[in-house]
Amino acid sequence: MAVDPYQTLGVSKDAPHAEIKRAFRRLARQYHPDRNPDDSASEERFKAVQSAWEQLETPDKRRQYDEEQQMKQAFGGFGDMSGGMGGMDLGDMLRQFMGADPRHSSSPFGQTRTAPTRPHSAKGADMNAPLDIDIEQAMTGGKVQFTVNRLRRCTECNARGCAHCNNLGVRRKKSKFTIEVPKGAKHGQQLKLPKMGNEHPSGEPGDLTMTLRIDAEEGRRWEGDYLIQEVPTPYSTLMLGGEIRISTPAGKTVSVKVAPETRIGDRKRLPNQGFSGADLDIEFTLLEQESLSKEQRDALESLREKGL
Repeated sequence: MAVDPYQTLGVSKDAPHAEIKRAFRRLARQYHPDRNPDDSASEERFKAVQSAWEQLETPDKRRQYDEEQQMKQAFGGFGDMSGGMGGMDLGDMLRQFMGADPRHSSSPFGQTRTAPTRPHSAKGADMNAPLDIDIEQAMTGGKVQFTVNRLRRCTECNARGCAHCNNLGVRRKKSKFTIEVPKGAKHGQQLKLPKMGNEHPSGEPGDLTMTLRIDAEEGRRWEGDYLIQEVPTPYSTLMLGGEIRISTPAGKTVSVKVAPETRIGDRKRLPNQGFSGADLDIEFTLLEQESLSKEQRDALESLREKGL
């Protein structure tokens, strides 16, 4: 069974690419063989993290992986194509997925097919694609350029069907666009570009919908509409309570009270301290020490003797 690279890296499927890169680097450091000598479990985990990153390391690779998963979900995981799927062969399935009309065309495998007559709108398939932007771009808005792979009418045969386009009349090509991101754009917000989706051999193009993915920056992540900020906290403060200072997405420094016996993973909501004045959820994590002073080590030894 194939392993989901998003799950391996501990990120959501709609995470900005910069967040995925940070997750990979963090896990790679954690499980690197130099840090865990003679530890086969860490070595296997390190290899799994590397493999997951190789599938998502560039926007093009990630887009290809996501498209393959969508195809598998749409067509039952690409099992036995010879029988099941209602008598439909792979050529027809691809045409329907891409928005092409399978009734009056040749199969990519050289067979001429005539499907049952039914109402069909000559229109290319609509597309949904992500657009990664940073917090500053989201707050100020403005024009953003991006590139997507979409089906274009084949110029070699004027969309009539040839070897260059596998007799489909359309070919996958990169297209460059410029889109106006509104000021104060939200994570997950969708921007529609009419007739900029997949083209059709004889009809109108589909629409292109861009879904904004805002990079929340180091130590933050999105969970749906909520921005989560991790707050590394000393163990003594978690257990005894206290006060810590954090920097918010707006660049402000605020003080946060920590209740006694706070657990790792506990959260607290700070009203109006998040992105564009929204609420900010902070999540308490354990502050890791790279090294210990003699005084800290002696204190820990004393605590260990007392069962802590």
